[in-house]
Amino acid sequence: MTDLTGGNVEKASIHTSDDARSRLAKRYRGESLFKWLGRSAIGVSVAFLLLLLSTVVFQGMPAFTFNFVNLPFELTKEKLDTDGSYDSLRKANYDAVVRDAIRDQFPSVTGRSEKRALSGLLSSGAPVYLRQQVLDDPSVLGSDKRLEIPISDFADLYLKGQITNDSIIEGNGALQVDRNDKGLRLIADEPVFADALARAKEALKNQAASMRDQQSGLQLSLNKTRGDIEALQGRIPAETNANVKSRLEAELERSQSDISVLEARIKQLEEQTNAIESRVANPGLGEKLTGEMLSVLVYANDAVLKVEQVTSTTANVVEYMPLNEATTSIAANQWNIRVLEVPEANRKFTDQEIVWTDELVERGYVRSGLNTIFFTRGASREPEMAGVLGAAVGSALTLIVTLLLSFPLGVAAAIYLEEFAPKNRWTTLIEVNINNLAAVPSIVFGLLGLAVFLNYFELDRSAPYVGGMVLALMTLPTIIIASRAALRAVPPSIREAALGIGASRLQTVLHHVLPLAMPGILTGTIIGMAQALGETAPLLMIGMVAFVVDIPMGFSDPSTVLPVQIFMWADFPEPAFQQRTSAAIMVLLGFLIAMNALAVVLRKRFERRW
Repeated sequence: MTDLTGGNVEKASIHTSDDARSRLAKRYRGESLFKWLGRSAIGVSVAFLLLLLSTVVFQGMPAFTFNFVNLPFELTKEKLDTDGSYDSLRKANYDAVVRDAIRDQFPSVTGRSEKRALSGLLSSGAPVYLRQQVLDDPSVLGSDKRLEIPISDFADLYLKGQITNDSIIEGNGALQVDRNDKGLRLIADEPVFADALARAKEALKNQAASMRDQQSGLQLSLNKTRGDIEALQGRIPAETNANVKSRLEAELERSQSDISVLEARIKQLEEQTNAIESRVANPGLGEKLTGEMLSVLVYANDAVLKVEQVTSTTANVVEYMPLNEATTSIAANQWNIRVLEVPEANRKFTDQEIVWTDELVERGYVRSGLNTIFFTRGASREPEMAGVLGAAVGSALTLIVTLLLSFPLGVAAAIYLEEFAPKNRWTTLIEVNINNLAAVPSIVFGLLGLAVFLNYFELDRSAPYVGGMVLALMTLPTIIIASRAALRAVPPSIREAALGIGASRLQTVLHHVLPLAMPGILTGTIIGMAQALGETAPLLMIGMVAFVVDIPMGFSDPSTVLPVQIFMWADFPEPAFQQRTSAAIMVLLGFLIAMNALAVVLRKRFERRW
C-alpha cells in the first residue's frame, strides 16, 4: 500500500523505537544501581572490618611491650637464709630482698605508708620472678649482678603515657626558698606561677559548671516530687478503700521526706557553687590545689616539689624528692613547672609514685622491651603477671582431641552416606538430621556434654579431653557436610573407569575417589576446627572457665582455652587487663588466620584438575 503522497512507508523496528530505547536505558540504570549498591556494600563491610581490627590492634599493641626494673639485689645466703641447695633456694624469702632493693634507692622515704607505696611500684609477682631467675642461675648468689623484675601495672601504664597527659612550663626568674614551721615556700619576684594559677581557676570553673548541672537535675526531681505530692493530696480524701488509702498515705510521707532531702542538697550545692564562683571571679586570689584539680610539680635541680597552694608569685610545696637544706634560692635556668592534666583523685597512680618512677628511669634502672611474661605464663590476678601460654596450650590440647575424634568419624560417615548407603527413608532422615545439627546453637552441645560426660560418666571437669569431645560433637556435622560435597564433586567417570578395570567399590573409593576429594575434605575440616577454636559457650558449660595458673601438661590436666581466657579478662576492670584482652584477641585471630591459610595451602597442594 502506498500513502497519499505515493511514497513507501518504512515500518519502525521494535528494537529502535522510543519505548525500546527507554526500556533499555532503564535496564542500564538498574544495572548500574545494582553494581553501585554491591560496591557500597563491600565498602561498608571493609570499613567496619578495618574499624574492628584497628580498634583491637590499637588497644592490644601496648600489651606486647612491658617495662622491667633492673635493681641491684642483695642475694647473699645470709639475706635469703639459705644453704644454697635447690630446695632451700625455692623456699627462701625473696619478698624482703625485693622490698629492700627498691627502698635502698630512696633512703629519704621513712614513713610506713610511703614505704608501702614505694614497694607498690613493683609487681606483687616480682619475688616469684626473682626466685625463678635465682633457681635458673644459682651463680648470682653473692654477686652484684643486677636482675630484672616486672614493674607494677599502673607504673607500666604511666611509662606508656596512658595515665595522664602533662605539660612543661619553663621557669622564668629566680625563686627564693623560705623554710618555716609550716613547711617550704617558694617566692618569686615575677608572676611565674600565674599560668598554674589560671589552670587551677579553669578547673574550678569546670567544677562549678558541673555542680550547676547537678542542681538543675535535682531541681527537676524536686518539681516532679512536688507534683506527685499534689496529686496524692487530691486522691487520698476521695479514696474509699482503706488499704489503698493507707498505701497512698505512706507514699505521700515518703515523697515529703524526699522533698526535704532534695531541698537540703540543692541548698548545699548552691552554697558550694557560689563559693567556687566567687573564687574564680577573683583572679588574684590564691588557690589550694586539691586532689580533684590538676597537679603542679616544681623540678629544681634534683629536687621535686609538689605545689599544694599557689598564688601568682608564691607556692607552698611539699618535698617529694628533697631539696638541699642549704639551698636558699634557685636560679632562673635551674627549675621548671610540670602540670599533670588528670587530677590525682581520678587516677590510681599518685603524684608521689610518678616522681619515684621518673627517678628510676632517670637513673637507668628501667628497661622497656618485649613482654615475655605475656607469652610464657598462664593466668594471674595481677595483669602484669598474666599470660596466654596456659590458654594457648589448653586450646591446642583441646583441638587435638577434637581433630582425632571428628576427622575420622566425619569422613567415614560421609563416605558411607555418599558412596555406600542405600537411598531410602532412613538415610534421608539421617541426612536431614545432620544438616539440622549443623545449625544447632553451640551451647546445646555444651549442655549435652555437661549432662552426659560430666554428670553421667563423671569425667574430669575442665579437662582438655572432655572439651575436645564436646567440640567434636559440634564439629562433626560440618565435616560430614563438607566431605560429602567434596566426594560429590568427583566426576562419575573416575568411578566408572575404576570399576571398569575390575576394582571393587571399596578400592574405587579409597584409591581413586578419596584422594581426589581430599583437598575439599581437608578444607572443610580445618574450617570446622577454626570454628571450634573460637567457641566459648560449650566450654563454659563443662567448667573450662576455671582460673588455671599452671600450664597444662596433659589431656587430663585442668585448663582453659583462649576464648574463655579472653572472656574472663574482659570482665576485669583494670586498664592493663583490657589491653591484654585485646592482645589475646590478636593472638586468637593469628591462630584462625594461620588455620585458614593452611586450608588454602592444602587445597592448592592436593587439588587436581580434570
